[in-house]
Amino acid sequence: MDSTRSGHSLGEGKGEFRRGWPILLASLLGIGCGLAAMPFYTAGVFAPHLAREFGWSLGEIMAGLTITTVTVIVAAPVAGILCDRYGTRPVAVASLACFGLAYLSLATLGNSLIRFYATWMIAAALGAGTLPITFTRTVNQWFDHHRGLALGLAMTGTGLFGVLCKPLLAWVIGLYGWRGGFVALGMLPLLVAMPMVLLLFREQAGKPIDTAAAVAKLEQASVLPGFTRGEALRHWRFWLIAVILVPISFALAGAVPNLEPILLDRGIDAATILTLTPLVGLSSIGGRLIGGWLLDRFWAPGVAFVLLGMPAVSCLILANGQLDPGMARFAIILIGFALGIEYDVVAYLTSRFFGLRAYAAIYSMFYVCFSTGAGFAPLVFGMIRDRTQDFAPALTASAIILPLCAAGFLFLGRYPQLTPSNKGESAI
Repeated sequence: MDSTRSGHSLGEGKGEFRRGWPILLASLLGIGCGLAAMPFYTAGVFAPHLAREFGWSLGEIMAGLTITTVTVIVAAPVAGILCDRYGTRPVAVASLACFGLAYLSLATLGNSLIRFYATWMIAAALGAGTLPITFTRTVNQWFDHHRGLALGLAMTGTGLFGVLCKPLLAWVIGLYGWRGGFVALGMLPLLVAMPMVLLLFREQAGKPIDTAAAVAKLEQASVLPGFTRGEALRHWRFWLIAVILVPISFALAGAVPNLEPILLDRGIDAATILTLTPLVGLSSIGGRLIGGWLLDRFWAPGVAFVLLGMPAVSCLILANGQLDPGMARFAIILIGFALGIEYDVVAYLTSRFFGLRAYAAIYSMFYVCFSTGAGFAPLVFGMIRDRTQDFAPALTASAIILPLCAAGFLFLGRYPQLTPSNKGESAI
């Protein structure tokens, strides 16, 4: 158990939640109605309607997600720098507004794939400020004793959206068509998340910084403890985390978008599959909450090793020939649980090992690593399936990757003592 965290009193924890609940609520809604959740949980819902309307193939439609991933690789670090320079609240508000408008514009689509792809590129570029990079920076400022649980609560927004979005969209599309579905989704960031962020979301430490001179002065004074972006890039811990995140995210994300065809290949009927796939969203919520609780009480790299290594069992189960629904359910729950904790672990490790001084910029670079692995995994899994007529080779490779790469977290060592005056030197 992490002795540095174990002595915190129950009263201190209650005080943090009493003061910080508005931040958690705004973050939950902002993340749930943002770029991290909406495209990836809803693309499959719209795909059949777009294919029927315009004659596009499913591959052409799903390429919009790949474009989103590639754009995020560039846009996420920019959003992180803007958050560290100007504060998270203005970045979050502006990005939610632009993201919502981009979704509304999808309701006016015509038979042009170029416009379809361009809209996704714009939505990802301007919506990067809705990613967890923005909101977790402020959550970390408000919570210390129960930071892990707070991060888990904030990021349950993605799981909740994943559970609720498909029934909502089915109802809206049934009444108003797929264009009405895009309108409904576009209104969520504009009418739900953005007002709550304006009312409840604020940083704890000082005012936003609006000039380069103010930034330099703030860095010199070291108001927040930890590393600058440049210091982090010169540290071996940064590169260890960055390198192992790519294969871990690849192994976790490859199976989930392909769950339906994987289960069909294993002899499970379509009606049963419909009852199994929602377990991903539900178990991810459990992963965020239970994982956050564990992060507050135990050494975070050890928690990461166990929870991110466990889905290797799922991959082996899914790689087998015939599969009964009970084992499939167990495998899906393990994967969903790990998907729920992955972003929380990285956010927590960033704050503990690198501090809050340039948190958004550093975390955004880790987010790029996650996006790179996760963005290309479904495509690679599909290519392997096309070549071998089976997902087993990809799943077996993932079963090997997960525990080996998750073990890399164990080399991070103890949490450094970061103070505003040392600029991160004590952690090196």
